[in-house]
Amino acid sequence: MELWDIYDRQRRTTGRFHVRGTPMGRGEYHLTAFVWVFNRQRELLLTRRAPEKEHYANCWAATGGAALVGETSLQTVRRELREETGIEADEADFHLVRSFREHSTFSDVYFLFHDIPLSALHLQPGETTEARWVSKAGLEALVASGEVAQPDVRRLRQLRDEFRKIWNA
Repeated sequence: MELWDIYDRQRRTTGRFHVRGTPMGRGEYHLTAFVWVFNRQRELLLTRRAPEKEHYANCWAATGGAALVGETSLQTVRRELREETGIEADEADFHLVRSFREHSTFSDVYFLFHDIPLSALHLQPGETTEARWVSKAGLEALVASGEVAQPDVRRLRQLRDEFRKIWNA
């Protein structure tokens, strides 16, 4: 059983907990964190979600997930990155790009600049089945073909200017 902290509309913890898989109450929120990893060539690391995932199975996505009780978004994104890819990164290496409040979640999105060969990744069974580095054009092709998870497509659009700064540097 996975437990999440419940936050109010102002992103303050309420002291109550939520059980994953059950509906959130009205005015209740939980915390999620995601990271877009770039290499020196400004390619983006995407992982393919496992076929047994309940949502967006077999889609390409950024790394991330829900914060467990007591976790900050930075702790969450470090844990998720380590679990899903095997990448270890220092907290100082993550750059908070933006925070969103969507539906029943507060979502923090980070960028991380990290060179690692795909052969050095350790994908998490049941979570990720494949990884690839993609260029801007490669990402656009995956989005156009419908192969990228819809929440990630939405975040890509919301962060268009931030991505543009990296790809045009």
